[in-house]
Amino acid sequence: MGSPGLVKARDKMLDAGVDPLAVETFAHYYRLLEHGETGMIPESTIEPVDMPSLSGVEVADDDAAEAVRTTAVIKLNGGLGTSMGMERAKSLLCVRRGLSFLDIIARQVLHLRKEYDATLPLLFMNSFRTSADTMAALARYDDLPVDGLPLEFLQNKEPKLLAKDLSPVGWQKDPSLEWCPPGHGDLYTALLGTGLLDQLIEAGYRRIFVSNSDNLGAVPDARVAGWFATSGAPFAIEAVRRTPSDRKGGHFARRKSDGRIVLRETAQTLKQDLESLADLDRHRFCSTNNVWFDLPAMKQALDVRGGILGLPLIRNVKTVDPADPSTPEVIQVETAMGAAIEVFEDSALIEVGRDRFVPVKTTNDLMLLRSDVYDIGPDFVLDQAAADIPFVDLDGDVYKLVSEFDKRFPDGAPSMKKASSLKIDGDWTFGHGVQVIGDVELSATSAQRVADDTVLSGDATP
Repeated sequence: MGSPGLVKARDKMLDAGVDPLAVETFAHYYRLLEHGETGMIPESTIEPVDMPSLSGVEVADDDAAEAVRTTAVIKLNGGLGTSMGMERAKSLLCVRRGLSFLDIIARQVLHLRKEYDATLPLLFMNSFRTSADTMAALARYDDLPVDGLPLEFLQNKEPKLLAKDLSPVGWQKDPSLEWCPPGHGDLYTALLGTGLLDQLIEAGYRRIFVSNSDNLGAVPDARVAGWFATSGAPFAIEAVRRTPSDRKGGHFARRKSDGRIVLRETAQTLKQDLESLADLDRHRFCSTNNVWFDLPAMKQALDVRGGILGLPLIRNVKTVDPADPSTPEVIQVETAMGAAIEVFEDSALIEVGRDRFVPVKTTNDLMLLRSDVYDIGPDFVLDQAAADIPFVDLDGDVYKLVSEFDKRFPDGAPSMKKASSLKIDGDWTFGHGVQVIGDVELSATSAQRVADDTVLSGDATP
């Protein structure tokens, strides 16, 4: 039956109606955790990896068109944007002209369907927190659902475990805090457990393109679909060159013992290896979380493993209430979707441009997306209008929350097309028609206002 902690956790999950396959998957990782598995990937066990670039790959138009016609799209949409003070699906955030992330995603797919005469189903992996809001927002798109397929499926949930004894935590103050998502590696468990994997295969789809809903650069591009379809790879991830802002994030590498590609996350890096993690010359590529996989290959891999793909464990240490460090320490058992790259012997990586990786994790990112750095064309694809993407650093004490950020930009984001960087220290509210040119720094000890039509250039202040 397992240890007392595992028995309690399994019972709790079953009582809550969690899918039995998800319960067994959780039990697999619980046992690893119990036996001291940390999921760490020492620097001594890996070496740098190289890959071809999409810009140098030739894809025939016919191959691209055929590939997109047998592709289904999944958007990971379980996030609430709590780090930016949101309590609804982050994808409901307005990007511009009254369009949210969800609006733009839906219109990107609808445009591609017409362009390629493709079915191109769009499915959202929601959480129990994002489902209702998301489905209500998508109800306006009558032609978005595809006959025989749902528009959403739900990711699973699992109990947080007390660090002291690995028992499921109880928290009467807010019982919802007793639960956490299992990381986006749960995608494969959810697809199998809901029957969607078989459903998609039976409907004639050959591959899946998965990406985060907060990355509007992740369009199900026919050229990338064509590359993947003709590569023969069962699994692939789009990668980008790491920049200084990626120093603390994960990266790709090759495992010395068997030559498999691995994705090492920060939480899987030993303290003594953090310097190597941050070495952009050694580990040059990070993940966009834009993933492609062959449906029959994934089905076979899950079948031979009894439904448990066996992704590397990520042991995430937090507190019961993430906003209150005084609450008990807990362990969240997680897996990363991209880590499935090491499951398949012939997995592939492809370097893509930063135009396919425009994630919004902070209000710094949101400001760029709302500015004129990007144009949104009739195909609803982001087009970079600036020569380079400016660096933005807004005072976290003032601008971190979306509600406070919006108050400071009541007439929209300033023009950033000619900016190199914008650093704001203090409380500044921007008027209409403000332009930022070059490197600009603003500092204030009391609330200030940038007047309408101001041109901020160099170190000049209004």
